[in-house]
Amino acid sequence: MNSRLAALLLGLAIVSVANPQSLIAQHPDTKPANKQPIPRADPDTPTWTDPELAQLQSPAFGYMGEYHKGEQAIQVVPCQGRFYLSIYQGGLPGADWDGSTIAHEWIDKDAIESRLMGLTKVDRSAQLDFTAPPANATVLFDGNGTEHWSFAKVKNGLLQAGAKTKENFQDFRLHFETMVPFKPELQLAHPDRGNSGVFALGAYEVQVCDTFGIDFAPDRWDIDKVLKTPSTWCGGIYGIKPADVNICLPPLAWQTFDVEFTAARFQDDQKVSSARMTIWQNGVLIHNDVTLPSGTGGGPSGPRAEVSAGPIYIQNHHNPTQYRNVWIVKTKTGS
Repeated sequence: MNSRLAALLLGLAIVSVANPQSLIAQHPDTKPANKQPIPRADPDTPTWTDPELAQLQSPAFGYMGEYHKGEQAIQVVPCQGRFYLSIYQGGLPGADWDGSTIAHEWIDKDAIESRLMGLTKVDRSAQLDFTAPPANATVLFDGNGTEHWSFAKVKNGLLQAGAKTKENFQDFRLHFETMVPFKPELQLAHPDRGNSGVFALGAYEVQVCDTFGIDFAPDRWDIDKVLKTPSTWCGGIYGIKPADVNICLPPLAWQTFDVEFTAARFQDDQKVSSARMTIWQNGVLIHNDVTLPSGTGGGPSGPRAEVSAGPIYIQNHHNPTQYRNVWIVKTKTGS
């Protein structure tokens, strides 16, 4: 990472995880004991892609978000006609949270206003520095064209999920910004809450979806009927490693990702070194030089084949997840 980008990231208000050790090490990505098949979402599930329309049309939207009062912080998630609250001591995840056990409440819609009385709402998306591409970057999408992409669709100046770069890459630093839709009628961590993903070389997925405010702790999964597990949540390296902290912001808020990637190396069709990936989400380091043992994959065909070079692929998983300010810098980390 060059000094300019490092300075921008370090200058954010949310630059560090409260607990310097990996929080996810406390909560391995094991399946809940009562894991049930994931129900398909109704295609008519209420969905918003514009925050102004959501504010006008959904009473729940105005309560969703992050709040603080003194040393306590709360994340509010609308879910199936109620509100799921995650309550932190010290501050919010990725900021001043002290790493202690997260408390939770389910609040009915007629009680949420009184529950939040006296708390101050914060918008951490507004604090982000949406990094401009450096001089040596290839700007893959800036709202003004799709010449770098196959299958790309643009709506209101935003790149829609479902596109693949025409060029192949090997080692790189990738920046992208994403906004997941608001789908409050679905269960917590339902994959149709904005499911998408960005693949390095078409083989290694950084998961993008709405898992705002959900607890990594396994004892909560059955209690809250959470669907799927943290390595498939937003910021996870899909099926391989969860993020070190859940730094997701609410749906319909712009979020940033910066990915440093080193491709696997092969000799005579045999892998001689594994791919590696470092990821910052919203300015917070969530994966630090992670060795990838295989390609990622969640279907019956298993992991995707590993390759030494390939495209950047933005997955279309039948959700209106949107992207902007996508740029890449080719790097050379050895042969």
